[in-house]
Amino acid sequence: MDGEQHITDLATETEVRAAYDEGFEIRLEPVPHLWETGWPGGDEFRAVRRSTQRAENRSTGDEESAMPRITPNLWFDTRGEEAAKFYVSVFPNSKITNLLYYGEAGPRPAGTVLTVDFVLDGQPYTAINGGPEFTFDEAISLLVECADQEEVDYYWTKLSEGGEEGPCGWLKDKYGLSWQVSPAALGELLTDPDQGRAQRAMKAMLGMKKIDVAELYRAADAEA
Repeated sequence: MDGEQHITDLATETEVRAAYDEGFEIRLEPVPHLWETGWPGGDEFRAVRRSTQRAENRSTGDEESAMPRITPNLWFDTRGEEAAKFYVSVFPNSKITNLLYYGEAGPRPAGTVLTVDFVLDGQPYTAINGGPEFTFDEAISLLVECADQEEVDYYWTKLSEGGEEGPCGWLKDKYGLSWQVSPAALGELLTDPDQGRAQRAMKAMLGMKKIDVAELYRAADAEA
């Protein structure tokens, strides 16, 4: 991770507080050398230096600190690893970075996949095989910002395969996760200072499933 450096494993509350005051972020996480045997019996505190900005802000008494990295966690029943492999096959510069398995403590059989950490073009995600209790819906979606129609076509085709096409550039993939596949041109047209042009683009978009960039411009530029 850019700017991240593992410093030490911490055992006491005093050490944790001291490290935080020095500008470290404190995480509670499994110890890496125990990952091979599954979920460890207990977690340990780890101090992670995210950036010099955090330390500098704290040393000067400035309470505003660098934004910590946000990692979306995606809940699956049993198909988290399969989904992660699919996603990294779709996006460039992507890979699976870690697998964590259930141990004897359960609640699922020891040796089955618990979490999958993966990166999609620099953005980290975690897939959790947590059970059937929760499923995806459209309240959460991932937005793919596309440079042009070629990218829209590519991501729309790949992500909707085995899933469900929706209106206005939305789709569900075969795992039920919602995506928005949106060209840069859409945002530019909808925020056009010419409100007539913006509204004509909006009306055209509302009639589409996959976004058609050329048709958006034709509608926007049509005579009122």
